[in-house]
Amino acid sequence: MVRKIALEEHFGTADPDIVEQSREHFTEQTWPPHRRQLLDVQDERLRLMDEAGIEFVALSLLAPGIQGLPDRAQAVDWARRTNDVAARHVELRPDRFAAFAALPLQDPEEAVGELRRAVTELGFKGALVNGFSEVDGDRIAYLDEPQYRPFWAAVEDLGVPVYLHPRDPLPRDSRMLEGHPWLYGSAWGFSVETGTHALRLMASGLFDEHPGVQVILGHLGELLPFNIWRTDHRLKVKPAGIPARKPLREYLRANFHLTTSGNFARPELLFTIDEVGADRVLFSADYPFESMGEAAAWFDALDLDHEVHEKIAEGNARKLLEL
Repeated sequence: MVRKIALEEHFGTADPDIVEQSREHFTEQTWPPHRRQLLDVQDERLRLMDEAGIEFVALSLLAPGIQGLPDRAQAVDWARRTNDVAARHVELRPDRFAAFAALPLQDPEEAVGELRRAVTELGFKGALVNGFSEVDGDRIAYLDEPQYRPFWAAVEDLGVPVYLHPRDPLPRDSRMLEGHPWLYGSAWGFSVETGTHALRLMASGLFDEHPGVQVILGHLGELLPFNIWRTDHRLKVKPAGIPARKPLREYLRANFHLTTSGNFARPELLFTIDEVGADRVLFSADYPFESMGEAAAWFDALDLDHEVHEKIAEGNARKLLEL
């Protein structure tokens, strides 16, 4: 069994009652046990970690989390409260848990303040953002938009990563999925939405202005390693005024880290390692939406070079999170 660190492991809270956001991802029969697992941190979760050889976990709020709260005041309040819950769990077992902050990006200034509090006062290792933020009821905001440049400056200043986590596009923005419910969520829609969000960050010039910013993507990069060459190839033909100064592939290799969360496929992993390098791939499970046991059994059995296996299992995470 390989000793591992996992970075996309979720929790929820009943106060504030944000755990119910995840009900839509399960059937009526499977929701109760998953609800229990989201609310539990110190009991069943630790037992499953021990069985899977997962020594350490970075906790993060479920999706869409704070990003799904269009009321700014509620978003600010609930972000602070859920971060306080995560901090208490970390305080109980600092040998097993760290945390990523939930942020009220509906209000960029408040988000910067909460990020600084979470990192400098609570000891969090970064932030996890669940895609675009719903703002004032009828507007959505992506992280490449100008109002978020001070946020990214703070991220670079603090030297912590941001995990860009999936969420579904809103129904009004997903006509191509309409009538095909099986394409929503983690089966397909998550990767298309999140991969596009990441491309927006690359193309916006963000990493030219803030080259120290590091972003984590789950699920072996939300399809990007498999298509980034073609994206750059076609942008050479028609750049269409793209602000980025470099090919997007260079940002993927310099400013992104990719985890194995919920994508336990050996050929895809090997391709991802070949595309971005072993130093930028990290183990994760995506608990409780995926099984820790399945993730660990798959990873432990991989026939990888010992040094590469160790880097992906824990070494890269220790370096990225400064553990």
